[in-house]
Amino acid sequence: MNLDHLNQQLNENKSLFIGEETAFRAAVLIPLVELDEEWHVLFEVRSLTMRKQPGDISFPGGRIDATDASPMAAALRETNEELGVDPKMITMIGQLSPYVASPSFVVYPFVATIDYDQTIHSYNKDEVEEVFTIPVEWLLNYEPYMHLVSVQPAPSSTFPFEKIMNGDQYQWRAHSMEEWFFEYGKYTVWGLTARILKHFIEIIK
Repeated sequence: MNLDHLNQQLNENKSLFIGEETAFRAAVLIPLVELDEEWHVLFEVRSLTMRKQPGDISFPGGRIDATDASPMAAALRETNEELGVDPKMITMIGQLSPYVASPSFVVYPFVATIDYDQTIHSYNKDEVEEVFTIPVEWLLNYEPYMHLVSVQPAPSSTFPFEKIMNGDQYQWRAHSMEEWFFEYGKYTVWGLTARILKHFIEIIK
């Protein structure tokens, strides 16, 4: 083993975390729109006919496909598919830190400006029930609240307990997951979207 070569490989092949290459990778866009000379964050309400998470509030985004050149390309593609916005009309502002929900799930958030007047007429009604906005100024002054969700590991029936110390009496370590909530009028933003939104607002502050 050549240590100089190893040093080069370690510096050139840095994934975000061990397992990133095999994790479910998604990208989302935080769309900023200007309304009445004030910046707002735009959200989607997922179509009530969707198989997964109908009616949930989210940012445009989804799974990064093998054909996507990058996480940013995936975010732009998904925004086009869901909101009908031409990627050429999207002005990218920057990228947030990735959100590692678990070793098997990571989300890459991006921030960009889009045209509100176009979006309210072009969104894909098969995927999006409606769109709405929340003023950035309101978000800066709002205090979201948090609830903890306990997560307990549950090994499958085929887990090789005989290979580990204490076998089926092994003490698995449970952990708590923070779930944040933003309430704006009739809308409740929570889950992954709220976690990313909270991080975004903290950066602005």
